[in-house]
Amino acid sequence: EAVFMCDRILVLSSNPGRVIAEIKVPFKHPRNRLDPAFRKLVDDIYAKMTARQTGEATKKGLELGSWLPQVSTNLMAGLIETLAMAPYHGRADMPEIARTLHLEVDDLFPIAEVLQHLGFADVREGDVFLTPPGRVFAEFGTQERKLMFADHLLKHVPLAARIKKVLNERPGHRAPRVRFEQELEDFLSDGAAEETLDAVIDWGRYGEIFSYNDQTEIFSLEDVES
Repeated sequence: EAVFMCDRILVLSSNPGRVIAEIKVPFKHPRNRLDPAFRKLVDDIYAKMTARQTGEATKKGLELGSWLPQVSTNLMAGLIETLAMAPYHGRADMPEIARTLHLEVDDLFPIAEVLQHLGFADVREGDVFLTPPGRVFAEFGTQERKLMFADHLLKHVPLAARIKKVLNERPGHRAPRVRFEQELEDFLSDGAAEETLDAVIDWGRYGEIFSYNDQTEIFSLEDVES
């Protein structure tokens, strides 16, 4: 939309917010979205955006206090499955696969970013790629996927590993939500801490690394093999 409407586009870094690229749009109005030059400029902009977002996000990996977006495991699995199939065979242009999934590219970014954090995908130069673990995940059945996801979650997301460690060490294998929220609030705003913890709760439930009761707001290892 920016290329269609604007004459100048600024690409910002996410933290801190600073201009990392200024792009002039040379096309006269009215503009044709199907023009090869138009499409090339769109791809160039997405390449800069993905380099910014994934480069910043994966430069040193996640930390305990890293903010995490709420991305459902269904969306993650859907992107992996679509990437694995024809015509992509493990690699796709971000705008193209966003259209296939009926998503805006801005909505695709956090899905791809989380998959990159988890080691299932890589993003560079405007394309998203499946890693070898991502290709294996695409071939697995439901239970195998859960086991693999749990392994990657504990390996790559420090907050998930922290929750699991605390539960394993406590005699009753239980801990209140507020215990982890307060820890996150040393690094994040209240809202960001809540969103991050909610994301890890959803992922941890899917991977069956812990249980969480929404009413009591208690984590536990009930019905989970520790």
